[in-house]
Amino acid sequence: MAAPKTLRCYKEFMCSPSNLSCKQSGYSKSIYLTHSRLLPSGKLSKWEQTDRVSPKDRIQCCAVQVEKAPSFSVGKKFQLDDIIEAQQFDRDTLSAIFEVACEMEKIEKNSPGSQVLKGYLMATLFYEPSTRTRLSFESAMKRLGGEVLTTENAREFSSAAKGETLEDTIRTIEGYSDIIVMRHFESGAAKRAAFTASIPVINAGDGPGQHPSQDDIKDYLTSKGVEWEESADLMEVASKCDVVYQTRIQRERFGERTDIYEEARGKYIVDQNVLDVMQKHAVVMHPLPRLDEITVDVDRDPRAAYFRQAKNGLYIRMALLKLLLVGW
Repeated sequence: MAAPKTLRCYKEFMCSPSNLSCKQSGYSKSIYLTHSRLLPSGKLSKWEQTDRVSPKDRIQCCAVQVEKAPSFSVGKKFQLDDIIEAQQFDRDTLSAIFEVACEMEKIEKNSPGSQVLKGYLMATLFYEPSTRTRLSFESAMKRLGGEVLTTENAREFSSAAKGETLEDTIRTIEGYSDIIVMRHFESGAAKRAAFTASIPVINAGDGPGQHPSQDDIKDYLTSKGVEWEESADLMEVASKCDVVYQTRIQRERFGERTDIYEEARGKYIVDQNVLDVMQKHAVVMHPLPRLDEITVDVDRDPRAAYFRQAKNGLYIRMALLKLLLVGW
């Protein structure tokens, strides 16, 4: 169990031990506690203004607000019911998940007969094409001893083609499985699914839902006090940074505006020339699939990390399935 974390200390009060009346800044307040013997960590349930405090009865005391940090102890329930968006995670939780992922890597390499999730069924509901995401989730489940129910193109081959709502589909599938992994073409679909389901839902992509616009990214970074700058010069940026994270231009998000897609495509390409100016310790990452935004000759460079990145994604998904279904 993690130790309690003190958030802040309030100002000192002048208190009467007989009735726990406290005086501050020229007036006094009576305090009624749910558990008065636990003053350092108990919550104050009622504050009431009063002027009935005798100076001779006063003692000096202070109130401290204490918040228990989340527990990452083995056997404890995972803090989240669903995995919908990156904003759900704080640094401490991510660090703990990475530790679990390291354990999952050991299982994958050394314990092929793992039964961690034996008896559990995962349903993969994919309304859009996927290779790595769907197969890595299915591999993760099977490597932990679980079973998989899968539909590869739910948009065309499920009852959605007949007009069934997403909510009705989720209510049906949750009766067959213990956890749902879903990819959908509509932003916000994952939240709708999680709101409907009584079992965990993992968002494997909901159209443009987890791809905020450029202005949103600027505002978010600014609000967090993160310094940033824009540049149209890939070579200059590549020479300074530690990670070059390339992505493809998603043609499926442009609809019929193929002219805009063609204008954007190919504007930035990571090739040998970019590698030549990169720092020796830097890496090139990509979520895959790639088209022509990273040339194949880059693959031979040890700084090309995207296939290792895909492999590590398996361990993260093993960790998330384990945490959602059986806890820490």
